[in-house]
Amino acid sequence: MAIRLDPKEAIFRNELVFAADAKSVNLDHTLTNLFMLMRNNGGRVNVKVRTEHTFDSLKNYLLNLEQGGNIIGFSDHIEAAKDWLRCNLVNLVFRGNVVKEKISSLRPVHLESYRIRNIAQTRDYNSADQVYLMLRKKPDILESLKEYLSKGWDNATKDFSKNQQLDVDSAGILQLIKNIKVDFKTSNQVKNIRPLLENQADLFCDDILRLLVYKDSIPRSVFIEYLRTLIGFHLSLYTQKIIHLLPKMVGLGTRNVEDDFSVIVDVTDNFESRVSRFACEDMEKTINGLYGFFKATFEINAVHKRMEFVSQNLDSVDDILSFLINRPANFDVFYENKLVAILERFKDDEDDDKKNLLESIQFEESNFDKYIQTLLKAKGAYQYRYYQQFLDAVSMKNTDYGFLADGRSRKHPRRAVLGSRLLETLVQLLVLDPKEGGGFKSRALSIDELISKLRSRYGIIINGLNEPRFAEGDMETHMAFNENVDAFKNKLRQIGFYTDLSDAYILQKIRPRYKFHA
Repeated sequence: MAIRLDPKEAIFRNELVFAADAKSVNLDHTLTNLFMLMRNNGGRVNVKVRTEHTFDSLKNYLLNLEQGGNIIGFSDHIEAAKDWLRCNLVNLVFRGNVVKEKISSLRPVHLESYRIRNIAQTRDYNSADQVYLMLRKKPDILESLKEYLSKGWDNATKDFSKNQQLDVDSAGILQLIKNIKVDFKTSNQVKNIRPLLENQADLFCDDILRLLVYKDSIPRSVFIEYLRTLIGFHLSLYTQKIIHLLPKMVGLGTRNVEDDFSVIVDVTDNFESRVSRFACEDMEKTINGLYGFFKATFEINAVHKRMEFVSQNLDSVDDILSFLINRPANFDVFYENKLVAILERFKDDEDDDKKNLLESIQFEESNFDKYIQTLLKAKGAYQYRYYQQFLDAVSMKNTDYGFLADGRSRKHPRRAVLGSRLLETLVQLLVLDPKEGGGFKSRALSIDELISKLRSRYGIIINGLNEPRFAEGDMETHMAFNENVDAFKNKLRQIGFYTDLSDAYILQKIRPRYKFHA
């Protein structure tokens, strides 16, 4: 159906709701652009390089450094150095394809790694903006993370910091970026707005704070891996929650709605498990909720900054949500005119399309509802396809870091899972308890405590037998969740957190790898 919208109507992304575009993002690109935003206080900046970065250009950087006495031995071991660059220091698109392969950026190991990147190959579709908005909610945590990630680099002297030990990859990255100049005039700036789900942003910041407890105990590469895993997990969780909660916010006219989101997670690694049907049903509910989320977003976009209704712009979600409930007298007339304008854009040979549109919206109560339904028909299918791709990408679907998995056929649809690397990351955070006066201490957890923490903190359900919706569960339901708990224990054994030292249940604990005392 050929529905032509004007450019402003066609825009779906709204930073007040969700800053990221729904695309298949690469989390390494998200990290690279996040580091740029962190270094430049929310600004996207340009790097003064006339041509794209290639292995030849990186080789020339290193040759110049060798000539300047900064490094030694490069010209004698060029092939070995190229292998090091390829394997340890750079990210590639179309890796292994001799025709299409290109450098996208340096690996996001150090805060300054964004300086060498090919912008066209490092698009993050504003996903870094959303992460930065959440981090900026807690400036102290943002600064602590920034301080750790910039370790080894003196931004004042544009050179290595003295008396700081660095891993070899970070040292290589800092050598490479030494002579790369940055134009600090920002091309655009992340707006100073509150994340829509403030509690979720606070939770993300608290997880980053807990991760920083390990900064001196684990290798930098492991820290970066945990950080990347956390960012993907929280982007996925935030997206699923906003799909669930935004229609409620619009319906009630306030962002202060009950956060009743939960998701059953299948940890069996078996697509035919008993619990899989419950996990698939929960994820299907989220995917089916996309159109309600799109409708709510279009409603917010339709009134955002509309001077026709009020004497000042509606610049906050709270103002917009309240306005949608308390509409002025001329509200519906305005959208009747907007709808007429869309109908007038149909061409003479598109009468059937115009008739089909009018028939599909005839039962909507108001002109505003008809207008919103028209936007949904024009852009809903596009957003539906790409939001699923976005969720798959940030959830690192079907990987050890994944929060989602599916099979190759329709018989095995999407369901929430806990990949072994994701579970390891979450356990490392959950074995920490806050201390009085600040800081954290580590302690052992029982299986039940860990399951309870995952439920209360993230809405992740491993054992649903205590959930009200399964209060009348039959024997098959009990067997499904018992199987899931057993699989959860086995996965904890595999990643080295859980050992049955005794038949006594009270002695069966998840034990921290690193000791932080009170």
